[in-house]
Amino acid sequence: MDDITRAKSLPIALKVIGLLFILAIYPMMAWIWPAGWGWTPPQHEYELLIFILLAMLGIFLIRAAKNPAANISLIWFTIWLNLAYATSMLLMVLADRTEQANLAGNIPVQYLVAGVLWYLMPSHNFYKNTGQ
Repeated sequence: MDDITRAKSLPIALKVIGLLFILAIYPMMAWIWPAGWGWTPPQHEYELLIFILLAMLGIFLIRAAKNPAANISLIWFTIWLNLAYATSMLLMVLADRTEQANLAGNIPVQYLVAGVLWYLMPSHNFYKNTGQ
């Protein structure tokens, strides 16, 4: 995929990921699949905190979709945050088998979000060369 196609696809991905962060994280943690998205035993205060942080990030990602070139730092922050979150959850699973459902729940989704955004980021000089 060339940089022009990536630059056109990135706003769509930012909106979709932003909406998922806002609308899907809490229901997945609380009702739909708590074992794959939360902690065992449930730790509602921490899960609510994570939801609030991701929902706020979702709002900013939706706003960033209007002008990704002006929000490159936020997009890279999102990529690295998801990598750190997924990796920390992976380490928890390795240390505590009661968290094993996360291997099929939030861990792959967090890596997927990071991978999609990373892939869709145009090359370093793209925005400089296009004047965006």
